[in-house]
Amino acid sequence: MIRLYQFPSYWNLPSASPFCIKLETYLKLTKIPYEIKITNDPRPAPKGKLPFIKDGDKIIADTSLIIEYLKKTYGDKLDTNLTPEQKSIATAVQRLCEEHLYWLIVYDRWVADSGWKVINPVFFSILSGPIKWFLPNIIRKKQKKACYIQGIGRFSDEERFALGKQNIDAIVNLLGSKPYFFGDQPTSIDATLWGMITPLLNTPIPSKLREYAGNIPVLVEYDKRMKKFF
Repeated sequence: MIRLYQFPSYWNLPSASPFCIKLETYLKLTKIPYEIKITNDPRPAPKGKLPFIKDGDKIIADTSLIIEYLKKTYGDKLDTNLTPEQKSIATAVQRLCEEHLYWLIVYDRWVADSGWKVINPVFFSILSGPIKWFLPNIIRKKQKKACYIQGIGRFSDEERFALGKQNIDAIVNLLGSKPYFFGDQPTSIDATLWGMITPLLNTPIPSKLREYAGNIPVLVEYDKRMKKFF
């Protein structure tokens, strides 16, 4: 059985991490048997990040590489009927989610003071002693640096919101009135998309982007629909 190593659950989310949610959602949708191994420390992971999986003697990291491995090993149970055009659209939406929207979520959590006040006592509640006073700030500084290097940390609050609004509007327009991204049945892009949407909507931090997305019925109903797989 596949072992899925991921961050713990907070706020009734499957995990704190959008990428962990993505991978577990894919496993749920495909009904591939798995068991969860919770960890708060990504350092021993193959790429220093979570999630990763162990399947027998194989250890695979990075959600995109893991999903490709799962497709080759257990069959492509979600995307076989997609056209080349649909697969290309899915790739573009994946990049929008993982290379841009994700960083807006990271910024609101780790860099914005309002978000940090919420996640700090939750994410680091297991710490005690002197480490509780310096480790969270070290990790926060790394996240700030990562956001600046990526670029999202160089914008003003108004600019970040405008960019995020464009992402959300694009997603909503592509979803339209369909139950899932490509129609009546979920595909792997739904795992990616929901992995970003549900933490955005359900992490209780004050955020203009969260407020904006939370007032769009298409996203709220999509979130409820995807939650039924858990």
